[in-house]
Amino acid sequence: MNTASKYPQFRKKGVNDRFGLSNDQFAVKGKQIRIPNLGWVRMREELRFVGKMLSAKVFNRGGRWFVSIAVEIADAITLAKKTGKQTGIDLGIADLITLSDGTKIKAPKPLKAKLKKLKRLSRQLSRKQKGSNNRAKAKAKLSRLHLQISNIRKDALHKLTTGLVSEYDVVAIENLNTKGMMQNRKLSRAISDLGFYEFKRQLVYKANQYVITAIELDRCSPSFITCSYCCHLLTKDELPLLVRRWQCPSCQQANDRDINASINILQHADKVLTHQ
Repeated sequence: MNTASKYPQFRKKGVNDRFGLSNDQFAVKGKQIRIPNLGWVRMREELRFVGKMLSAKVFNRGGRWFVSIAVEIADAITLAKKTGKQTGIDLGIADLITLSDGTKIKAPKPLKAKLKKLKRLSRQLSRKQKGSNNRAKAKAKLSRLHLQISNIRKDALHKLTTGLVSEYDVVAIENLNTKGMMQNRKLSRAISDLGFYEFKRQLVYKANQYVITAIELDRCSPSFITCSYCCHLLTKDELPLLVRRWQCPSCQQANDRDINASINILQHADKVLTHQ
């Protein structure tokens, strides 16, 4: 099937507004940035990093303008104090993470908390006349809510991953098939609200930054249905998803499904994700 390329079009105002600047087109001084045709524009904060500025991207999110500046700096390595501790991390929906020591941490789930408001603002936007000022205001209000949901999720994940790499020398996670899980209509919204992919991305780059080890367990490993005490393997029919606590028929050990999985992840993970 041949598909003809369309002729290049100019960007439309109000649709994903953004533009890029090379390092000779802008300058930064304190809390100000000089942008062509605009002059000096105030910023909320000063540039956080010292180094050669390579480029800048100016974009609109939720009715507010942001600038992202790429700065060339030396590798930012934070030598964390060695604790000698290691942990396995099991990701889930009821609890975002379960550690191998039994600690369970819930996710804020901002999409679930603000879903009613999101639906209401979406309905209001659909009822506004296209091209009207009221539609532009409704669109900006909906965009601000999407940005707020995203910021709540990212803030929670940043605090969580920073805490993990600060406390442990080795963190073990499971290689989840997130793309396949998203195809489940009953789970897709909950999984996207949790941010599994973003959690792993942050954990790995912070593990490199703090010079600790992040390892991964293959997704085919039966971590949920293997007893972490005697390695007895059950079938999925013997241990359905609804069963959260079970007793091993071999060693009679009482197991919590998520804690048992996190222990297995720590014991059997072998793929190193970090550089060192």
